[in-house]
Amino acid sequence: MSETRDLLILGGGLVGMTLALTAARKGISSYVVDRADPAELTAEGFDGRATAISTASWNLFTNIGLAETLEPHGCHISKIAVTDQMKPGQIDFVPEAHDGTLGRMFANRTLRVTLFDAARKEKLIDWRSKADVVARHRDAHGVAANLADGSELKARLMIAAEGRGSPTREEAGVKIAKWEYSHRAIIAGLMHEKPHDGVAWEIFYPAGPFALLPLNDDADGKHRSALVWTVSERDGDGVLKLSDRAFQAEVEKRMGGLYGTVTPVGNRMSYPLGFHHTAKITGERLALVGDSAHGIHPIAGQGLNLGLRDVGALVEVLTDGMRLGLDIGDAQLLDRYEKWRGLDSFMVALATDGLTRLFGVPGASASAVRRLGMAGVQRIEPLKRWFMDEARGVSGDVPELMKG
Repeated sequence: MSETRDLLILGGGLVGMTLALTAARKGISSYVVDRADPAELTAEGFDGRATAISTASWNLFTNIGLAETLEPHGCHISKIAVTDQMKPGQIDFVPEAHDGTLGRMFANRTLRVTLFDAARKEKLIDWRSKADVVARHRDAHGVAANLADGSELKARLMIAAEGRGSPTREEAGVKIAKWEYSHRAIIAGLMHEKPHDGVAWEIFYPAGPFALLPLNDDADGKHRSALVWTVSERDGDGVLKLSDRAFQAEVEKRMGGLYGTVTPVGNRMSYPLGFHHTAKITGERLALVGDSAHGIHPIAGQGLNLGLRDVGALVEVLTDGMRLGLDIGDAQLLDRYEKWRGLDSFMVALATDGLTRLFGVPGASASAVRRLGMAGVQRIEPLKRWFMDEARGVSGDVPELMKG
């Protein structure tokens, strides 16, 4: 018979595993249940995506002991440049010297390997990979999950961390607002002639944003970036099927000679883009984190960071409650988490949705109005500072573990 643990985390991805590790650092035990095979998730070529880790998220990784392992693999973001079709009116977000960087870029594979290695060494985490959940139970006394192998895992609080299609969320009957953008994100790796100097570019075209994200040079000193190119759904398959030479030509045309000659590397990937946000992020002995609660457009690179803010807030709430002698699944604690994260994540989701629609308006007049507004932001330092603090995740009510 298995022991009753504090948390039953269903979903062992980047957010779920970070939650397990963060909770463990505070003495909170957990089961982590995931259908995937970790060997497949960390295999070369499985996931070619790269993720921007904000300042606040980096503070979280630092405070749970992962920074030393991750640091050599992260490329510092020294500036974010935002432009409408490479025309005049660009915004340059550059932090003050005392602020450090605007974040760090990591390959998703690097984040997974680091998290999984740490989880294997943590005694407070019982990780069940390649496991299918066949039944879930929640009541006033506790929670449980029955696995396909016949085992039953019991805990005091269930966490839905399974991503956008969360079956735990669906089974709980949580209402959700969602829509599709009819866009696809094309993901590719690039080698290029000129260095990127740590600049992350967000170039807006009517069909969608074209993002160039800086990565560390490879072992041979070749300059690298990650490309996230948003195209219409009807064009997605065609872009994936382009020859390397044709793909290179299309990419170079949209880059406007920024980095000189470009060479695509690795496999191209794509995924559909959509929006969703739940009406609530808690239930009876249930909390939602990450994409199980909210899924946003990657336009501002905030998806994972939003999930990590959920982690920081939830662990702080649970730790405070346990210190007072409350049950870790107490409704008062979950209500505090709901109020803390529900509004903040909703406002970020609305902002990214608004930006997507604003920059998607076609025509020269719309472009001129956008560039006029961007030029105004460039000149108003307090406004630029606000945008940078939002991007760094240091504005608003920041969890203690995500402070410097």
